[in-house]
Amino acid sequence: MESKQGSKSLIYRVSEPDNRIHLSWKRSRAFARDENGVTLIEFGLLALPFFSIIGAILETAIVFFAAQVLDSAVGDAARLVRTGQAATQSYTLSEFREVMCGNSFGMFNCADFKLRVSEISTFNAADFATPLDSDSNWVINETYTSGQGKSVMFIEVYYKWPVIMNLFGFNLSTESDNTRLLSAARVFKNEPF
Repeated sequence: MESKQGSKSLIYRVSEPDNRIHLSWKRSRAFARDENGVTLIEFGLLALPFFSIIGAILETAIVFFAAQVLDSAVGDAARLVRTGQAATQSYTLSEFREVMCGNSFGMFNCADFKLRVSEISTFNAADFATPLDSDSNWVINETYTSGQGKSVMFIEVYYKWPVIMNLFGFNLSTESDNTRLLSAARVFKNEPF
């Protein structure tokens, strides 16, 4: 096989593709072992699920916090009715709404509260009818009366909280307009006044 130039070129031509394959295989193995940028790729794969879970946790916490603030505001406003302060000061629906707004820490658009404060005959007469129709439109008739001493009172407050997240089927909305209906109610007997 030690021939002259003709056979050398033949050997060279045959061994050249083998060399390229060998170099290509060597480079791919080196690339597979190279760990530069692995963290970035892993973060890219995990970022969307991670931030989706964080967003879902925050949205859930905010909705539950808003429901608790609404319930607390109704409890504070109901105390004014129960003790007779609302009756002696002749509160109207708008004034009762302002009291609710003052107790809600600015979390709500107070004009969107739907209120019904009514006197009922007995505790069993409290009727929790749905305040929305099937198209998420309000059907509640807002009323306000502070009642008399020893009257049984029924206070209902509703609010449509806007829901922001809608990822991978996670959605806290209960209504078709992408809102969640928050509600708070109190049934109590007025003190004698």
